[in-house]
Amino acid sequence: MTRFTIASFNVKNLIGADQEYYKFEKYTPEEHAWKEDWLADQLLTMDADIVGFQEIFDEDALRMLIDETDRLGILSNEASIPDRSKRYARKAIFRKLAFTPYADAALVFAPNANDGKPGHRRPGVAILSRYGFKGQPEVLQELDEPLHIPFQDLDGSDGGHYTIKRISRPILKARVPVGDAVITVFNCHLKSKLGEFPRPAGQPHAPEADLTQYDAVGRSMGALRAGLRRMAEAWVLRDAIVSEIEAGNPVMVLGDFNDSEHAVSSEIINGESPFKNYAWMRRHDAQRSNERYTDAENLQIREDIESRRLHSAEKLFVRKSLRDMVYTSAFGGVFESIDQIMMSRHFHPDHDGKIGEMEYFSVLNDHLTDGSHAEAPYNKLASDHGQIIAHMRMGPAGE
Repeated sequence: MTRFTIASFNVKNLIGADQEYYKFEKYTPEEHAWKEDWLADQLLTMDADIVGFQEIFDEDALRMLIDETDRLGILSNEASIPDRSKRYARKAIFRKLAFTPYADAALVFAPNANDGKPGHRRPGVAILSRYGFKGQPEVLQELDEPLHIPFQDLDGSDGGHYTIKRISRPILKARVPVGDAVITVFNCHLKSKLGEFPRPAGQPHAPEADLTQYDAVGRSMGALRAGLRRMAEAWVLRDAIVSEIEAGNPVMVLGDFNDSEHAVSSEIINGESPFKNYAWMRRHDAQRSNERYTDAENLQIREDIESRRLHSAEKLFVRKSLRDMVYTSAFGGVFESIDQIMMSRHFHPDHDGKIGEMEYFSVLNDHLTDGSHAEAPYNKLASDHGQIIAHMRMGPAGE
C-alpha cells in the first residue's frame, strides 16, 4: 500500500528581486526575501509529494524556493525527530512529523508562450514530484489548429463563431509513477475573471480601462470575453483529459480554475453528471411519443458518462467529514474555492474498480484576507490563494 499527497499552490507572482513582472510591479530584495520565506514555510507545512505551482515567472526563483524549503525542513527534522539512539525513535508519530526534502525530486517548468519583456511578463506553471516522471512532460498552449467554436442563432441561421489560437497560460501534463500505477497529472491556470478590453489601433489604452469615464456596459462585455476564453480553455483541457481516460489512464487535474466547482468552465472540465435513469427519457431519434431509451441503453449511457467524469476532492472531503465549507479565495466579501483537485473515478470510494482513494483533504487558508476588510488590500507578498492538499491511499479499500 502506498500513501501520497498531491497539492495545488498558486504562489502569486514568483520572480526574482528587482525584476519588473507587471508594469511598475517588482520586489525589492527585502520583499523578495520575505516572500520566499513565507512561501517556503507554506511548502514545508504542505510537505506534499506532488505539487502543482501556478504563477511562476522564473524557474530559478522556484528552485531557490524549493532549496529554502529543504533547508528549513532539515532544521525542523534536526530539532524534532529523535535519532536512532532514542528508545522512542521508531514511534509512528515521528514518521508523520518528519519532512522529506525535495533534493531528489523532479521539477518541470512550463514557461508562458505569451511572456514578454519586463513590465509585460506572463506567468507559467510547474510540477514538482518526489516520484519523478514517466516519459517527458507535455505542454499544451499553442494549439495545433485554431479552435473554432461555431454558434447557431435561435432561428437556425449561422451565428458566427469564436476562435482561439492559444490559451492564456500553459497546461502542464505529466505522468507520475506512484506505487504500481502511473497517474496522468494536469496542472492548469485558466483565464481569470479580469475583463478583456481590446485596444483600438493607435490608442494608448482601451476606453473601458479609463475608470474616470466608467463604462458599465463595456466592462460587462469585457467580462463576457474573459468568460468565453476561460470556457474555451476548459474545453481544451477537457479534450486532453478524456483522451487519457479513454486510454485507460487514471487522471488527476489540479490548479487555479479561476471559477468555483459549479461554474460552467469547471463543469466543462469535469464532465456532466448522469441522470439516475435514462429509460424514462424520450429517445433523441424518436418517431413516436412513447419511444424511450431501453434499460440496456440506460446502463450504457450512464457508464459512458461516469467513466469519463471527474470528481472534486473537496466535495469528497465534505461528504466524508460533514464539513460544510472550504475556500481558497476571499475577495469582495465572497469566499469560494477557485483552486481545485479533481480526479477520475479510479479514486472514487464508490467505484468497484478504484485503484485508491482520498483519506483526507487539507486547506491552508488562514492567511487569506477578505478584500472588503478595512485593512485590504492585504500584504502583496503572501499568496492570495489558499493551498490545497489531497491525502491519497493507493490500493482497494481494506488493504
